Amino acid sequence: MTIRLSPNHRLKPLFEQHHVAWLSEEAAERQDIRPLHIGILNIMPRAEDYEFNLLAPMGRSILQIIPIWIRLRNHSYTSSDQDHLDKNYLPFDWAQSVAALDGLIVTGAPVEELPWEQVTYWPELCGIFDAAMRGGTCLLGICWGGLALAKYLGIEKMKYPQKIFGVYPTRNLVPDHPIMGGLDDVFWCPQSRHSGVADDVLEAAAAAGKVRLLAHADKGGYTIFETPDHQVIMHLGHQEYNSSRLLAEAQRDRLKARADVGPLENLDEQNPINNWRANRNEFFNSWIKHVYLTTPYDKGADPAKATNEIVVGKQEPPAP
Repeated sequence: MTIRLSPNHRLKPLFEQHHVAWLSEEAAERQDIRPLHIGILNIMPRAEDYEFNLLAPMGRSILQIIPIWIRLRNHSYTSSDQDHLDKNYLPFDWAQSVAALDGLIVTGAPVEELPWEQVTYWPELCGIFDAAMRGGTCLLGICWGGLALAKYLGIEKMKYPQKIFGVYPTRNLVPDHPIMGGLDDVFWCPQSRHSGVADDVLEAAAAAGKVRLLAHADKGGYTIFETPDHQVIMHLGHQEYNSSRLLAEAQRDRLKARADVGPLENLDEQNPINNWRANRNEFFNSWIKHVYLTTPYDKGADPAKATNEIVVGKQEPPAP
């Protein structure tokens, strides 16, 4: 009853196959509930293939969610379907004119080994963070998106000599937290990254009151941390991944024959058992609930202006 889709949306068969509830626009308008406008700044390779990884856990929430897909102006998206992007993705400023965003998710991106000044869209991304923070939007950064938010807050990343790649037991450091409270004391979390933040750097930032540390793994260090006001959550893992996504990345890395990438840890490629799905659903549901409870009712723009299939093409920006 949460993700709003048009009846002919291309992901509808996946929702039905995986028993993820969806709601038609017509049925949604009859419900007396405020929908959340969640922007998703998707920078993942083959952006269209990644979408369901985020919609599936959010679709478990009882709240209505209108996903608004956002693209960067200064990124070429060479591996993605350009026609799909033109039809369904908006630049951030256009998205804001359609509906004031209650939450913004920033995905991972395959640039974590680059210095920040070599990421062509870094200035644009900082501008988006500026606008979101000023507007009181809740932010969730995933993997490189989490590292980018940390850098925005003045916390520098480090490159690992060996890729953190697999599924790892992760300790919940704040089990009474509004977002972490429903997760197990130790939960499994997928990781797929060449970079992170050193433990001592984050501990110093926590001592200075910049962040609150929420989860830690023996491999990969502090996996989840936040600003003390809960507005910004940085999750360096990939809790939204399914087994097939990890297997595809393992095959890709083998083709590259990189010496710094070993086999998947704690996941049998011949019998890949997903042991993190329940905690994945709980994390995203709790974040959505937090967004709902902390966003003013009158923040959003006219819901009638926001649809799930906004045609961008060569149009002028939507009228505010």
